[in-house]
Amino acid sequence: MKLARVLRRHAEGKEAGIIVIDHDIYLVDMISERMLVFDGTPGVSGAAYGPYDMKDGMNHFLKGLDVTFRRDQSGRPPRINKPESYLDREQRAKGEYYYGDI
Repeated sequence: MKLARVLRRHAEGKEAGIIVIDHDIYLVDMISERMLVFDGTPGVSGAAYGPYDMKDGMNHFLKGLDVTFRRDQSGRPPRINKPESYLDREQRAKGEYYYGDI
């Protein structure tokens, strides 16, 4: 959380951006406004997609992982839905892998 606040404070109000490469979905969610999505087979082939706004980029990324991700109104940190749970099925049906209408 401290890292997210420091990076955001550093970039705000400047004509510069910060590139963060991370696999922690929660960190990426906290500090990012736009994103690139990389896909491929290590050492064989790869592709980059985007830049996307966060919703479209995360939907693209999470669909590839076959998981849904939600933020509760309770104020708890965002988290991955349990596979085949009610919320997982509901978000998939809407094509909303990232937050849905929660």
